[in-house]
Amino acid sequence: MAVPKRRVCHARKKLRTQHINRLRPPTLVVDRQTKSVHRPHHIDLRTGRYRGQQVLYREEEGAEPGSAAAPTSGSGTPPPSPPPAR
Repeated sequence: MAVPKRRVCHARKKLRTQHINRLRPPTLVVDRQTKSVHRPHHIDLRTGRYRGQQVLYREEEGAEPGSAAAPTSGSGTPPPSPPPAR
């Protein structure tokens, strides 16, 4: 019986088996309330909801009243200005 001389490291094992995950398309689920499609166990980025609760808020809608530090979908800083023309 053939016995490996050395243990196979994680990287080599992943290189050998990575093609299996690429053959399958990603699994998608349909939200019952909004009928939008997203990955299972992930936040729906279009609506900002996860398991029926609003977890991401759009900046134009504002935060819920009464919450001091509500999470936002952006970083809150404006984009950098372009360099001056010469």
